[in-house]
Amino acid sequence: MASPLEMTEMYDNALLGILQHVGNIQDFLQVYFGFLYRKTDFYRLLSGPNEKMGFPPGVAEKMVFKTYKLFEKLADHDRERQQSELQKREESRSVPPAVQELEINAEPPEGTEEQSTEAAQTESCSLEAGDVSTEATVSSQPSSSSSSSSSGPGQLPQGDQAAAASTNAAEGAQQNFQAEPDSYNGAVRENYSWSQDYTDVEIKVFVPKTVVKGRQVSVSLQTSSIKVCVREGAEEKTLMEGEFTHKINTENSLWSLEPGSCVVLSLSKTSEVWWNAVLKGEQEIDINKINRERSMATVDDEEHAVLDRLTFDYHQKLQGKPQSHEMKVHEMLKKGWDAEGSPFRGQQFDPTMFDIPPSAVQF
Repeated sequence: MASPLEMTEMYDNALLGILQHVGNIQDFLQVYFGFLYRKTDFYRLLSGPNEKMGFPPGVAEKMVFKTYKLFEKLADHDRERQQSELQKREESRSVPPAVQELEINAEPPEGTEEQSTEAAQTESCSLEAGDVSTEATVSSQPSSSSSSSSSGPGQLPQGDQAAAASTNAAEGAQQNFQAEPDSYNGAVRENYSWSQDYTDVEIKVFVPKTVVKGRQVSVSLQTSSIKVCVREGAEEKTLMEGEFTHKINTENSLWSLEPGSCVVLSLSKTSEVWWNAVLKGEQEIDINKINRERSMATVDDEEHAVLDRLTFDYHQKLQGKPQSHEMKVHEMLKKGWDAEGSPFRGQQFDPTMFDIPPSAVQF
């Protein structure tokens, strides 16, 4: 998977053309979000469990915020690197010039570079959302209602009743999870909630209200494992630890703290598969009960072109107009309509004379 910068640099020329045309960033953003509004399901809300297009309330907004935080982190790294380089240049200029036989070691004092690097790494890991006051909304898993212990005429045996009750409880729990943005296509567990789309997983690890600074949080994020700890005074407590059910791309993954609420982990999947659990050994969800439709945001250019063509053909058919495959054949037929020796030469082209099946044209 390409890095965020590599992925966006591919479209620099096109985006620069738009930005130069509109003249400012505010109008550029209106163009961008206007495109999402008109051409995708980005602003469409899911109205029911059978709805396939759109997002539950709050999910689209979270996607925008997550993308903003990703590039904010890159910008922070750039600033820290520039400050470090500036500090090194100032230290080198402060060294007195050599005079005659006087020799001066221009190398920085031992440990300076290591300390600077360590400080930059510590700062970059502490993405504190200081102004964020939103608390994580958690949908608690409902307990299954007990079934009758007696088995009368026409009733299932007790063992089958228990199995049916367990299945109904699991289905009801997943429906509750689907109703909340924090557990959409995921679940709520003891210490965290998680949600997912086709390419990413978001985890919210609940923290005590006293955890309000990034330096109180320690996150070890590896390709195949995770460990989240918090520090209260001299005590360190592990909130989440284990091995992922699938590997992640650590380069495109990040974390931040919502003070007194949760640690938010935005994980980038290395393979486009639906997860049935975050950690191995934990309770799995039934991926047949989640919305496995890909959103328009994950569709590539080639698939977009096919969808656009199908949408165009649908509207053309409703209006009784030629569809794309017919229009393409009509253009070829027009060239021979007035050709030398054609019996139709001099007459107006009549497309109704031709019955063109969709298979006649390869797109």
